[in-house]
Amino acid sequence: MTVNKTIENLLLIMWGVAFIATCGSLFYSEIMHYEPCKLCWFQRILMYPLVIILGTAIAKKNLHMAWPGFILSLIGAPLALYHYIVQKVESASTGDFCGQVSCTAEYVNYFGFVTIPFMSFVAFTAILIMYMVILVKGKER
Repeated sequence: MTVNKTIENLLLIMWGVAFIATCGSLFYSEIMHYEPCKLCWFQRILMYPLVIILGTAIAKKNLHMAWPGFILSLIGAPLALYHYIVQKVESASTGDFCGQVSCTAEYVNYFGFVTIPFMSFVAFTAILIMYMVILVKGKER
């Protein structure tokens, strides 16, 4: 499917969200030296390829190349929400899953609720919403 200007702009915004999320996670781990837990690593595994997938779709002006990113976001959003719940709800537990770095560690807590998994959830959800807008726009054509 060819890309009209509206879809191209949405893809560009989606790419920007994925790029900022990727840079943010690298900032926290490489500059601030916050060691990611296993759930953080899974979120990274799902977020980082979005920069390449969406960037390629924009460069080639081909919407079909962007659809693998929908699946990654569809998995990433609930995973990030689960991680946020594990952080914020005392009764939620991952057992021994997280190993040396606890999944409940809150390296940042802006405004009393914005943690790294929360930011990840917002990024994945924003990308998902824009994918859904693209789906609706595609059916209108």
